[in-house]
Amino acid sequence: MSNIIRAALVQQKWTGDKESMIANAVEHIRAAASQGAQVLCLQELFYGPYFCQVQDADYYSYTESIPDGPTTALMQEVAAQNNIVLIVPMYEVEQPGVYYNTAAVIDADGTYLGKYRKNHIPQVKGFWEKFYFKPGNLGYPVFDTAVGRIGVYICYERHFPEGWRALGLAGAKIVFNPSATSRSLSEYLWKLEQPAAAVANEYFVGAINRVGVEPLGDNDFYGQTYFVSPRGQLVGDAASDTEEELVVRDLDLDLLTEVRDTWAFYRDRRPDTYEGLVNP
Repeated sequence: MSNIIRAALVQQKWTGDKESMIANAVEHIRAAASQGAQVLCLQELFYGPYFCQVQDADYYSYTESIPDGPTTALMQEVAAQNNIVLIVPMYEVEQPGVYYNTAAVIDADGTYLGKYRKNHIPQVKGFWEKFYFKPGNLGYPVFDTAVGRIGVYICYERHFPEGWRALGLAGAKIVFNPSATSRSLSEYLWKLEQPAAAVANEYFVGAINRVGVEPLGDNDFYGQTYFVSPRGQLVGDAASDTEEELVVRDLDLDLLTEVRDTWAFYRDRRPDTYEGLVNP
């Protein structure tokens, strides 16, 4: 019996305002659903520019409550109308002055399942995220969805193997990594890290990156969104490095069993020897 999931990723260019970014994303979701997609992830902070290129408190206005904000409510409707699981990365306000880089997870019937808050927050040139975000406090949740167990890891976090492994230990079959990452800094890592994580943790990874140069800085977001299998092989081609694109691919979840039976990394782990890894 087939165990294939049709999954989708969206890389967008900044349109100039929040409303048109949301409308554009909804169009992509509907297009993906019309192609049979059952799950879709948008890019990091999808409805805004990547404002972390500057440090300006005016961008706190992009925050919304999750799940009580308008974009979550809209995406719940869109998910139910199109029978598609959605991962929706947004700028969350918990209370005045407490903000997170967050992804809401919505099931195919429109049910809000929960959220992941980015745990690892960079503070380097062009990526001034500590100015905007408090580190996440929800751990590394895995969500039971209509397509199975999925996890979320956001952008900069792909440099940290611990979270990838935590998601695998919690049973994730697909992990989505919505990102905003630029050509001059990390393009070579983009082609290495997610395939390596997929191999080491024996699951599929959906790697999403925005595209284009935005007015706030000179970061050239290089797209190249892709899915990678637990063998470290791309599922189809990566997306364009310059143009907006919807990526729809079939993921054969039976491959997870085959790979895990071949390599047995989870069997051969030695957590009794890893105590030093969590010492400050």
